[in-house]
Amino acid sequence: MKGKFSVALSFLALIAIGAFVLAMPPCRADGAWGDATSSIFTACSAVCVTGLSVVDIAAEFSRTGQIAILILVELGCLGLMMCGTFLMIAIGRRLSLSSEFSLMNAYGVEQVKGIKALIVWVVGSTLAFEALGAAALYWRIHDLYLAIFYSIMGFCNAGFSILPGSLASFAGDAFVIVTMGIETILGSIGFLVLFNLLTFKFIRRSSGGRGRLSLQSRVVLRFTAYLLAVAFAGFVLLEWNGALAGMDTADKFTAAFYQAVTPRTCGFCIVPTESLKPLTRLMYEVLMFIGGAPGSAAAGIKVTTFAVLVYTVSALCRGDHETIISKRVVPIDIVRESIVIFVALSVLVTLTMGILLFTEDGRGIATDALFFEVCSAITTTGLSMGDTTTSLSLPGKICIMAAMFAGRLGALSVVMMIGNRETQRHIRFPAEELVVG
Repeated sequence: MKGKFSVALSFLALIAIGAFVLAMPPCRADGAWGDATSSIFTACSAVCVTGLSVVDIAAEFSRTGQIAILILVELGCLGLMMCGTFLMIAIGRRLSLSSEFSLMNAYGVEQVKGIKALIVWVVGSTLAFEALGAAALYWRIHDLYLAIFYSIMGFCNAGFSILPGSLASFAGDAFVIVTMGIETILGSIGFLVLFNLLTFKFIRRSSGGRGRLSLQSRVVLRFTAYLLAVAFAGFVLLEWNGALAGMDTADKFTAAFYQAVTPRTCGFCIVPTESLKPLTRLMYEVLMFIGGAPGSAAAGIKVTTFAVLVYTVSALCRGDHETIISKRVVPIDIVRESIVIFVALSVLVTLTMGILLFTEDGRGIATDALFFEVCSAITTTGLSMGDTTTSLSLPGKICIMAAMFAGRLGALSVVMMIGNRETQRHIRFPAEELVVG
């Protein structure tokens, strides 16, 4: 339990420090002390790598303030990736040499000499991917600050924008949109998968045998591809003559590609969310709920949890007693954790929506806009319908901040709590049938 609270307190401390810094005159565009609400909300959204904002950060914050937001996003992203990657360390378990070797081998990272070296890989690869993205963007837009800003926000899956309309300014530039899409995908698949791909060898020189991608990597890559394909096809079919109307054919496909990437992880958009059809927004809410991969900047229940649930339901329908993925049996503990995470996030969405329906009653905000905001906050996606975020009351904004924080650490905390409680029953009770369904 100590690990769980230390992680939460670390993020709270970072939010508090960030809020104070963002309220300081050098960080504000008008040179005066900023108000507490916008400073705390922005810091919370940045540390939780969400992107929701109650102010226009380009108009409200100076260049110094925007750089402070960038630093908070980077620290929040690195903290989350390392917490997710080293969950066993986070729950307070000391790894023995044999356990460390098993962990490395299971995730295909046996080439790294120890956990400390793996942490260096996390930080180094993050900075490297962001640098490559910034270089690619600078080659196209010729603005170093914009290139660095959007590269970091893209890889960290945070949707803060200093240009109007999010990425609408780049709607006709396929190179920029595809680059941002690739960075967003890389940031959402998790470091373990990235490391496995970077160190993967088709032929091992020592033995002559083939290398392998871990089951983790295969499941993440497979389901990421599935979800992207479904989202792309759905967006094209639903919005071809809707939100995409007025674009030429090439731009429509480019916009549809990025609009398929963003709802699972990042708050950038090319077309306004409020212009989407209700069915498209429902698809977005489902994708936001699923989210990205463990050990990544994305939240949600995670694609691996979704995969376990899908294969478990499929196994039950076939009458199988085991969940099998790629000829590997998923341990029952993992299946149970997946169910708990799904239920926990569902309860969090329901509870947060109930609170907002109470606090925002009579303020004229549509129920579907509130629900979209709740899904976006809890899954730290950062998308919003119009000015929903700025229209919330103070209690509503506090609720959204709590939702971002709980959604970011919620699933991780549940897994840590389960993993830290291993009890054995010495008394076995008799079994009895119970009719369900």
